[in-house]
Amino acid sequence: MQRDALNHRLAQFRDLRVMVVGDVMLDRFIWGNVTRISPEAPVPVVHVVREDAYPGGAANVARNLAPFARRVDVLGITGQGPLTNQLLGLLHSAGIDTSGILICPDHETIVKTRIIARSQQMARIDRESIKPPSPETCERALAWFRSRLPETDAVILEDYAKGFLTQDLVDAFTREAAAAGIPVTVDPNPGNPLSWHRATVIKPNRREAFAAANIPDPGEVSEADLMAALLPLGDALFAKWDTRLLLITLGEHGMALLEKNQPAYHTPTRAREVFDVSGAGDTAIALFTLALAAGANPREAAEISNLASGIVVGKVGTATLTPDELLAACEK
Repeated sequence: MQRDALNHRLAQFRDLRVMVVGDVMLDRFIWGNVTRISPEAPVPVVHVVREDAYPGGAANVARNLAPFARRVDVLGITGQGPLTNQLLGLLHSAGIDTSGILICPDHETIVKTRIIARSQQMARIDRESIKPPSPETCERALAWFRSRLPETDAVILEDYAKGFLTQDLVDAFTREAAAAGIPVTVDPNPGNPLSWHRATVIKPNRREAFAAANIPDPGEVSEADLMAALLPLGDALFAKWDTRLLLITLGEHGMALLEKNQPAYHTPTRAREVFDVSGAGDTAIALFTLALAAGANPREAAEISNLASGIVVGKVGTATLTPDELLAACEK
């Protein structure tokens, strides 16, 4: 993609208002050094150097959008207490609207804590209680969604299978957005097998796509053979999800864009080094959605999304990127 064309899209992004709906969480990172094995068990002893925290899950999608879009809203559920306050503070500091974060005393704020030494993740500790929202919470969520929809250019449904996105809520969100002519992009999770009728695009990763289609993954094959395997996969997923587009992230093979009655489009990876894939899918759907909402065709949107993802996997932790970094990568 040419720098001038990308610069034009970035200028359009700054006028866009995007709503992210889904499972919000807090990502914590404990960084340290390892010099010995514990005498208590055959495990390394980590001497803590620092601790960081970032918005995670759907909140990380919002964090990816914030440097590019005019306004970013988040709709989701948290518990209450210091961890919730920390998450809300991080979102506020990124300029993200949190009025759609519904604090529910009977829910637990989801926290993923990663322990990292020498740039390698050694363990992850999850704190979560998976449960669907109550009828009253669903009513609050829908009321907030409807109030913000007229001011929204695109909606992202981010499913981490943590309970918030139920079939009834998803149907209501996609129905209202479709009636308003607003594109809906979806990041699905096979642990929460929902129907995504009326979605504009669905973005599974390779593992999720083959699992959802109930087709065996071909494993380590050539890029050409992998692309050939995606054709029957696409037919199965189009029949299952009734969407217009499929964007499948393929790890070291980049991305594949599938559209009904069109040949598959493959964009090879742009990553030079891969340090951490945490959050790369969040970056992919964020930038693809912005590009579509700005009027880019699906192939151009896939190129922008792939370029952005190639940047964040070269960083450690739940990383994001800036418009300047995206422009710089376009020149390479």
